[in-house]
Amino acid sequence: MNTQKLLNIALEGVDTIGYRLDQMGITGKVNRHNIAAYLMAEQKYLEGEWDSIQARVGRRRSQLDHITHSLEARADALIGPILERVNRFRANQ
Repeated sequence: MNTQKLLNIALEGVDTIGYRLDQMGITGKVNRHNIAAYLMAEQKYLEGEWDSIQARVGRRRSQLDHITHSLEARADALIGPILERVNRFRANQ
């Protein structure tokens, strides 16, 4: 079945429910426009949450890269002189 056809059937059902509820005096807020507005607002909210998560992940990744770089620099500073002495000792043999 075509997606557009299914969407139209669903929207007609929403309109029918809204019309029936309005006839009973329950509410006039159930219609395709209010539902679409609600879904769009929720979509924007979820996009904002996703962006927030991505920003936090990026920040943590940056912090981890900085820590890794610092550890490598310290290891090079510590191991560099030792390797230099080992290489000199090998060269003298």
